Order: sequence, then C-alpha cells, then structure tokens
Amino acid sequence: MRRTTIAETHTQAPRRRGETINLRASRRQKALIDQAAEALGRSRSDFMLDTVCREAESVLLDRRYFVLSEEAFRKFSAMLDKPPKDNPRLRRLLETKAPWEP
Repeated sequence: MRRTTIAETHTQAPRRRGETINLRASRRQKALIDQAAEALGRSRSDFMLDTVCREAESVLLDRRYFVLSEEAFRKFSAMLDKPPKDNPRLRRLLETKAPWEP
C-alpha cells in the first residue's frame, strides 16, 4: 500500500481547505512568489502551499534521532566509513525513487 505524503494530500484535495494561514511578506517577496506561481500556471495559494508542504516534509524526514551505546556507535561508524562494494539490494534501494517523488 502506497503512503500519501503531506504535499500529495494538499495536491489531491485542494478544495477541502478549512484553515486560514496569514503571513506578511515584502512587496519583493510577493512579486517573486507571484512570478513563480504564474510561470507554473498556479495560483499563489496553491504554489505556496505545495512549496511549503514539500519543504516541511523534507525537514521532518531529515529529523531522525536515535541513541546508541559507544560500542554500537563505533560499529555503525565503521559500516558508514566502509560501505559494501557490490550489494544488489542496496543498489536497488538507492536507485528507487521515494514514494513522494514524481
């Protein structure tokens, strides 16, 4: 079963918006955002929400915290410093697109 990402949730159901987000921008920022949205044929709101959701997802996916003992950390570091040379399963994993990528 394929997971739905934050950005896809917004893209799939733009009409079900019920919350308001207010923010202030400089004239220059607004013009830049409008120019980019227009270049993609999108509304300012759609462009901003898609972009912000993509960035939010990226931030959350980069936040992984785990605790290791000193010995486990040494082993982990050694594995990272010397990755396997030829591992077809690892190669396939690294070449597979993430579910949220088009």
